Amino acid sequence: MSPQTQTRPDVDTRPEGTDTTGDDTPKMFHYVRKDKIAESAVMGTMVVALCGEVFPVTRSPKPGSPVCPECKRIYEGLPPGAE
Repeated sequence: MSPQTQTRPDVDTRPEGTDTTGDDTPKMFHYVRKDKIAESAVMGTMVVALCGEVFPVTRSPKPGSPVCPECKRIYEGLPPGAE
């Protein structure tokens, strides 16, 4: 039997930020659907994170950026290929 590659649902592995601090640096980043990131960044539309947070995409995280623990928990619990 050959191994099969499984993928997670169409959720970006690069989270987007909300909850800004006083210097406009996000406190944490959230996981959102890939297809909504560019649209939000260009058009200013709102996105919904896995945790339910609603916000427009304004920043991209850097390596080591803090991630919303609820988004991370939900993302890691998603079955491969589920939508």
